[in-house]
Amino acid sequence: MMKNDTGILEEYTGSLSQRIREEYNIDENYYRGDVKRGLRNSDGTGVPIGVTKVGSVQGYMIEDGVRVPVPGQLYYRGIELNEIVEAHRKANTFGFEEVAFLLLMGHLPAKGEMAHFNEIMNQAKKLPDGFTEDMIMKHPSRDIMNKLARSVLSLYSYDDNPDDTSVENLLLQSVRLIGAFPSIVANAYSVKRHYFNGRSLHIHYPKENLSTAENFLRMLRADKSYTEEEAHLLDMMLMVHAEHGGGNNSTFVCRALSSSGTDTYSAIAGAVGSLKGPLHGGANAKVMEMFRYVKENVNPRDDGSIKDYLAKILDGEAGDKSGKIYGLGHAVYTISDPRAVLLKKYAQHMAEVKGYGEDFQLLQKIEELGIPMIQERKKNPTPMCANVDMYSGMVYSMLGIPQDVFTPLFASARIAGWCANRIEEVLTCHRIMRPAYRAVVKHVPYIPVEQRKLPKDFAE
Repeated sequence: MMKNDTGILEEYTGSLSQRIREEYNIDENYYRGDVKRGLRNSDGTGVPIGVTKVGSVQGYMIEDGVRVPVPGQLYYRGIELNEIVEAHRKANTFGFEEVAFLLLMGHLPAKGEMAHFNEIMNQAKKLPDGFTEDMIMKHPSRDIMNKLARSVLSLYSYDDNPDDTSVENLLLQSVRLIGAFPSIVANAYSVKRHYFNGRSLHIHYPKENLSTAENFLRMLRADKSYTEEEAHLLDMMLMVHAEHGGGNNSTFVCRALSSSGTDTYSAIAGAVGSLKGPLHGGANAKVMEMFRYVKENVNPRDDGSIKDYLAKILDGEAGDKSGKIYGLGHAVYTISDPRAVLLKKYAQHMAEVKGYGEDFQLLQKIEELGIPMIQERKKNPTPMCANVDMYSGMVYSMLGIPQDVFTPLFASARIAGWCANRIEEVLTCHRIMRPAYRAVVKHVPYIPVEQRKLPKDFAE
């Protein structure tokens, strides 16, 4: 479309904007009854549409038909996430690769299995010959998530058997994608900062026998240096974000696309597009944006000052004017989000080392003071907790990871869960997802063009 054409189109749509809003408006009364808007029940719980062995999210129990809050738990193939993380922290080992194996294969690997899996992952981390030059450098993008989605779709062309949905091929494609994601993200960011920010371009190749976390920090940084503590903290972030049940938006998108019989690359690219949304994967960046507003306008040692500013945020008078305190509340977790608990536990020392100690304390104050304020305004005594996004952005910042990379790095972990859920969908469900929408438009006759009248606000 030419520039002049664009101007004409903008002028035309602008003149009709109010009418368009009216045409698309749907009366709230239509949503009463059995319509499950957002695939949610009236009490906020998700509408059950399937069963899974991959991941389980627990934040409450149902007793006599009533939700009873419990401390949050997240299970990978029936194993509590906290147990996995604590085991690797105690042994001083990296755990994301083991988590990826567990999610894909359904069991914890023996030493020989893990060694073989790591060998395959080492090869998968290397992008195809010419891929970075042809697919990333030639068409740079301001948004790394868009570049990631495009790159995933491009990998279809590098696969000799892209449409095969046998379990053997699905596993092979999955391991290749889990290995490739961090490399794509690191290279896409380096290209982005060079072409759009005028910074030096550095492309580092992944190194064999390094964990995903170590390789990512090595590829992202110009000097390729990192500390062991930094690598282990990032590894924990990858473990924490690897899976979160089949009902989260991006995993649901992946499963919905998979139910149609489409190829792996199309299904995963769809999940990437979903995770880009600020209400999903982009929430950690919104927390950091809100935090900057709070930090600039409060006395961090004065609870009253913090509460006054949080009240302005809730009133839509401060921050991004959305009326939301980002990072507080979750669709399932009530008393606690186990991921946030882990981040607070293991990020505190890094915060002190990196000079983020006061910031970390202020973030905890926002959690402590903000929750009762929200509960009071909603007149809802149900326990409420900080979610993982409240702390993940701060942890990424402490690791020197730029905000542009927050959500792509999230995707580099969640790809393990997406692939496991895709395999489960393909092997067990055998039915295309097909929810229904109730049509509420009135029946109107077709009017011949000669009898139609121009809208009042349209200028010829």
